[in-house]
Amino acid sequence: MNMQATHTTTMPSDQTPVLTRRMKGIAHTAFGDSATLVLGEVDRPAVGAGEVLIQVKVAAVNKGDWHVMTGLPYLIRLAGYGVTTPKHAVLGQEIAGVVAEVGRDVTEFSVGDEVFGEVPHGGFAEYVCASVDRIAHKPATLPFEAAAALPTALTALKALRDVADLQPGQHVLLNGASGGVGTFAIQLAKHFGAVVTAVCSGRNAAFVRELGADHVIDYTKEDFVAAEHRYDLVLDLVGNRTLAECRRVLKREGMYISSAGQGGDWFGPMGRMFGALLTNMVVPQTMTFLSPPDASALAFLAQLHAEGVLCPAIGKRCTLAEVPEALAHQGSGRTRGKTIVTL
Repeated sequence: MNMQATHTTTMPSDQTPVLTRRMKGIAHTAFGDSATLVLGEVDRPAVGAGEVLIQVKVAAVNKGDWHVMTGLPYLIRLAGYGVTTPKHAVLGQEIAGVVAEVGRDVTEFSVGDEVFGEVPHGGFAEYVCASVDRIAHKPATLPFEAAAALPTALTALKALRDVADLQPGQHVLLNGASGGVGTFAIQLAKHFGAVVTAVCSGRNAAFVRELGADHVIDYTKEDFVAAEHRYDLVLDLVGNRTLAECRRVLKREGMYISSAGQGGDWFGPMGRMFGALLTNMVVPQTMTFLSPPDASALAFLAQLHAEGVLCPAIGKRCTLAEVPEALAHQGSGRTRGKTIVTL
């Protein structure tokens, strides 16, 4: 769909954009599949205290966007996304852009600053508001594409560094290694000195090896829970095998971390998370789940990118109009790396 941008391109003498009340965005009209998303004009958000208004240059697609789009599991709707109809007009959680306006009491950022980070919603539009504790300054050497993709690495970093305290020489199995979080997890695990086994389809085997995986298990030919090798850590980004099956490949002192699960329309991965907590009470291994990460490590991730340690694996690029198609693909579970949206 071709649309004309609704904000003026006329620039006053100080080069500050002239903002109007309306903007182009992907409107989320109802819970359901990608057909519920419409490219059109939406209200530009008003910047509040402790917030900045960001002109979005690049956004990134993640599985959280798909969950909010569908409203599944139903329990997610009680987390502030609306019970019967969407509470927020626009989806999109990972962004990179330029500060266009600052709210009251904001001293960390100024108009014109290049930033990146996470927002709870609103990223698939020309402008989005972000709390200052959810974004970071974007180094000039960090491209906007990479900056928009980097927030996904917060999940991998929290799992490997903060929860597992991964040590050099430990053996890690990554189930779902070719997706957005998995591609970052491979690189971070290698940075921490671990031996990495990646579980993915055969078509992605060369891809994950290029990212640093030492071993690859093609799940279309081999069942990773039947492997003889035992691991210090299993990071499960898919949740397609039972907890008991995953325990089989853990060392006695090993750790299992879940960030996904297939628990039905009501509870989804949350049922698996509670199951891990209960299992943890009666088994020698540590069975746990990953809570949402905070944004405090964004600057650290940018530093790792500058050092050549962390490079976002961009699997697909699309325009704002192609976001519905990208989210449908995200829900298929067959994504490779990160999908980014250029505005």
